[in-house]
Amino acid sequence: MLSDNVSRIVEARVGDPGAVAAAAARRVRATSLLGEHGKAMIIAADHPARGANGVGGDPTAMADRFKLLDRLCVALERPGVTGVLATADILDDLLLLGVLDGKSVFGSMNRAGLAGSVFEIDDRFTGYDAETIAAMRFDGGKMLTRIALQDPATPSVLENTARAVDELNDRQLIALVEPFLSTWQDGRVRNDLSTDAVVKSVTIASGLGRRTAYTWLKLPVVEDMERVLAASTLPALLLGGEVTDPDAAFASWGKALKQPTAQGLVVGRSLLYPSDGDVAGAVDRAVSLL
Repeated sequence: MLSDNVSRIVEARVGDPGAVAAAAARRVRATSLLGEHGKAMIIAADHPARGANGVGGDPTAMADRFKLLDRLCVALERPGVTGVLATADILDDLLLLGVLDGKSVFGSMNRAGLAGSVFEIDDRFTGYDAETIAAMRFDGGKMLTRIALQDPATPSVLENTARAVDELNDRQLIALVEPFLSTWQDGRVRNDLSTDAVVKSVTIASGLGRRTAYTWLKLPVVEDMERVLAASTLPALLLGGEVTDPDAAFASWGKALKQPTAQGLVVGRSLLYPSDGDVAGAVDRAVSLL
């Protein structure tokens, strides 16, 4: 099955590159961003483009594209999964495999802040732009927005994010902003996941752009999510991140989802690479929280 899928993708990319646009044009779009359970369940797979390939103790887990696509196909087939978030290379593959019918699709926009680089905060837009997201008939774009108060690249990060927010709002597409208050520690960028820091990041991100009618937030689940989700009226999707204690993570997700602005989950590695290897089981458990 895996080899068949890879062959289909490669044959199309070599012999019929126009097949990607054709697949996008005929794709059946989702009628709603939310599933029958009233919440979104989006699978995220945009980590490799930023050089963040590690999962748990395996630093190259997500670097095997064939296995990643296989896991994505399993996840997208599970009941209750509403959509996917990825870069163009992965979404083009999924289009060629025909697995995006009825799903919401979000394009990842800025990936230049490579993990571990000295320029990590200077996260320029190297992926999707609003024009292409609209042309591909996708539902929106996602921006990672790390705010480092002592890094001079931060104003450009905010300006570029605001521009993308404007361009997506102008096209009535979802602008999914993922903010963090970040610091440099021992030569690496660390996201501050204290409640106060996440609240501050929410208030900053909520004010970006000249329109916010189509702006949503993508937020980490931290202590006292009631305060975090009270910092804005923008709809919020909760990100999963890498999970070390699945029981604790699922409990915290379930509690946060009860807040009025929480509209669902965006989860990647913890569902695609669960510790027991059961992708379908991990996805089904996450869906049950909705």
